Amino acid sequence: MEKNRVKILKIAALAFLLIGPAACKSDDDDINNGNISFDGLKDSYTVDRFKVLNIAPNVTGKLTWSINDAVISEDAELDFISPYSDTYPLTLKIENNGMVKTYKSTIIVKQETGTYSRYISNVFDFRPAVGQFTNEVPEYAAGNTFSQLLQKAKESLVGSNSTMVTLGGFGGYVVFGFDHTIPNMDGRDFKILGNAFWGNDANDPRSGSCEPGIIMVAYDKNKNGKPDDNEWYEIAGSEYFKNTTVKNYSITYFKPDENKPAVPGADPWQADVEYIKWQDNLGNNGFKTKNAFHAQSYYPLWLSETSYVLTGTKIKNNFYDQSGNGSYWVGKSYEFGYADNAPNNDGASDIDISWAVDKSGSYVKLPGIDFVKVYTGINQEAGWLGEVSTEVGGAYDLHLH
Repeated sequence: MEKNRVKILKIAALAFLLIGPAACKSDDDDINNGNISFDGLKDSYTVDRFKVLNIAPNVTGKLTWSINDAVISEDAELDFISPYSDTYPLTLKIENNGMVKTYKSTIIVKQETGTYSRYISNVFDFRPAVGQFTNEVPEYAAGNTFSQLLQKAKESLVGSNSTMVTLGGFGGYVVFGFDHTIPNMDGRDFKILGNAFWGNDANDPRSGSCEPGIIMVAYDKNKNGKPDDNEWYEIAGSEYFKNTTVKNYSITYFKPDENKPAVPGADPWQADVEYIKWQDNLGNNGFKTKNAFHAQSYYPLWLSETSYVLTGTKIKNNFYDQSGNGSYWVGKSYEFGYADNAPNNDGASDIDISWAVDKSGSYVKLPGIDFVKVYTGINQEAGWLGEVSTEVGGAYDLHLH
């Protein structure tokens, strides 16, 4: 078990550039050169489980951090997090101009006071795109404000008995968080629930109703419990680096005139093929169709704006008409890294924090994450099924049981 924990902690104890030098004490046995200006480590550090311990030596040179002789980081500062109550022997080696000093300490990870929840603890923002379930999941009531819809989203997603919210078409999003930092360990770290399922009659393997949502993550660097001053990183799923993926895609949805005479389509389900106007930043435009199965407004009725813009990464359309006559549409699951992309009992709905990249597409080292944003990553209409729309039905930490 100890060997496995060290292997895991090699991933979990990552450096992340924070501010604030630590008061330190040196290991005199290894201090032989006076040119490295550093007082050493404290004798010991104490931190709760699922909390990040930052050690910032404020010293120049090459730093190597080790636990039980296993290197866990070579960065300037150490961010250490563990889901285990245990004692870890910490060694810091500093090399500068051919001189080497070694400092030893101990990290004591203790059981937290109180109880963490492995599930979503709060919902901070909710703005779906237009869609056939918008104003239904959750349900809008006449006069509802944004705050009231946000509260309904909280009631749907917080805790172990979560239900569902729809994000509508491309760009519709929800932002939620946890009551602790989910650690970035070896392997996959958290699961996002949706309503994807495999199609019994689908010809392609791992296909059915899969509506991939892009996942963004953030670490609560300022420790205020809000996703405000924290940088967001995209989970680079299997499609991220492909040339079929469009970064910084924007779409504008225009509020429809609900009193406008409908323009029925050729198929019985097409109640109004000129319902909601849209345009994107690639020069494309058109209308979102209103179908015969949902009569309510598809535009978020708590929004006062006559149009709104949603932006993000757009991945390749994944639905196709298997039947050839419009009767059976199939959405193929992407390999990894998306929400509502595979059934909840499938490993493809598990997410690895190590997949996070910055705005330039470079992988980042996060000690863990506190906040998650999910948005619909596809702009596609799948015939009578309507728009491809990511649904979120909850999420939980895979390390906390």
